[in-house]
Amino acid sequence: MKEITVLSGKGGTGKTSITAALATVVESGVFCDTDVDAADLHLVLHPSVQEEHTFISGWTATINPQLCKACGLCSQHCRFEAIHTHSQGEYYINPFQCEGCRLCERVCPQQAIYSKRNSDNFWYVSSTRFGTLVHAHMDPGEENSGKLVSQVRAKAKELARNENRDYILSDGPPGIGCATISSLSGTHQVLLVIEPTRSGWHDAERLLDLAATFQTGLCAVINKYDISPEISSEIEASLNERGVPLLARIPFDEEVVWAMEAGKTILEYRPESPVSHQIRSIWEALKNEVCLSPKKYD
Repeated sequence: MKEITVLSGKGGTGKTSITAALATVVESGVFCDTDVDAADLHLVLHPSVQEEHTFISGWTATINPQLCKACGLCSQHCRFEAIHTHSQGEYYINPFQCEGCRLCERVCPQQAIYSKRNSDNFWYVSSTRFGTLVHAHMDPGEENSGKLVSQVRAKAKELARNENRDYILSDGPPGIGCATISSLSGTHQVLLVIEPTRSGWHDAERLLDLAATFQTGLCAVINKYDISPEISSEIEASLNERGVPLLARIPFDEEVVWAMEAGKTILEYRPESPVSHQIRSIWEALKNEVCLSPKKYD
């Protein structure tokens, strides 16, 4: 069983569109959406939920005004400046600033502060027309996205073993944050989707540096390369210097947009389009493990 993770340095590069298109041609796979903060692979795969599980994330503190004596000790100790006062002098905690460290709860002499675990986040096992999908939902600003990614990946691996699947294909998060680090750890290959803009390449370079620390097999595609041939050429030259294989230069094609509007992948919408042919060639390269070259990250 091999795990292939599709990542991008920033949002909007076409990462999910390419992942969904690859799902069309994966012969024996379990699919996974590890972009838990803003999951959207389900918009194309249209999953039917078979299992729903609650994910317990961080803590949030609350002050009981009936017990609080307004001594201010909690506010003095809060390093995140999450504790404020109303105009009437009553103390309260801003849940968007609270980091759940629970120090205020410990220092309160009146035991007026209590904390509760956040339980508004969920992960799912679903069936799709391409196979099993493991995905999740987190509310904005919730904590421990990295732990939720680990939970989703662990379940995908368990299902792949039980169903005797050869591949796990994961739609990873953009950027270089906790969820990306959790998605990178232990994966076999990373397919980096790059947008040919200055900001797109800048963010992709940061992800290249991060992936290098994991010694993970890495390859890349330039999506919509023809919107800026000059920048695409610069990206290709830099990838060559880094020893990162470039699997495809995917042109901009309005039919990809039309396919998404129809809730389909480009291979379903127009199987013989130039982009569809490139998706098939990308998958053949991934199957042949062209990305497994960690010695090139010197």
